[in-house]
Amino acid sequence: MIQKINSSQFLGHGPIKILYPGSAVSSTDTGIGSIGRIDHPEINSNTVIKMHPHINDEILSYFRTGEAEHSDSEGFVKVIGGKTHMLMKAGKSFFHEEKIMGQQQTMEGLQIFIRPGKKDLNPEVVFLELEDLHNENSWRIIGSPNPETEFQFSSQTWIYDMKLLHGSTSEIPQLPKNNLTALLYVFQGSVQVNDTIDVKKKECIVFKDETVLITASED
Repeated sequence: MIQKINSSQFLGHGPIKILYPGSAVSSTDTGIGSIGRIDHPEINSNTVIKMHPHINDEILSYFRTGEAEHSDSEGFVKVIGGKTHMLMKAGKSFFHEEKIMGQQQTMEGLQIFIRPGKKDLNPEVVFLELEDLHNENSWRIIGSPNPETEFQFSSQTWIYDMKLLHGSTSEIPQLPKNNLTALLYVFQGSVQVNDTIDVKKKECIVFKDETVLITASED
């Protein structure tokens, strides 16, 4: 099974577009597996997302261009974006705020809301400094349930990224367990899946028990 989710499924009229991926494929669950929600912000300078709460979310902040100053109820104040990513494990109670101030470049990225494997854990914030901004033509693991990764999820969730250059082809990473449902999201550019399905920016596919080969039409 391969099902495409196009950009018309996003909600919101402001700078943050919100996708509940399950809504496109199911009438009973707005998420898919452990992925509850995906936000795709494109925010210009002089914007403050005021302090607001989260409970029992694990939120991966994956900002590719621009920067945001993060502050939270755990006492962290840090600039994130580019090579610096963040995992907020909200647990039983957590508040945070983001400031995008005085920069020329639009802050664009993803916030991925991951359902926890256990509820009401103690809140925790983890930062990840990548060696390179992009990983060209090979998959890089960003987070997993395993202690070997800096970002460790409490659920059975694995997240990878890759910049696939124009004309290059790659298989999807081998999934670490059987019977997993996978979601492939195109953040920038466009790809062709199995020579038949075109997927462009802000679109994705959901698949299970399928061989998936992607070729970059635009990087």
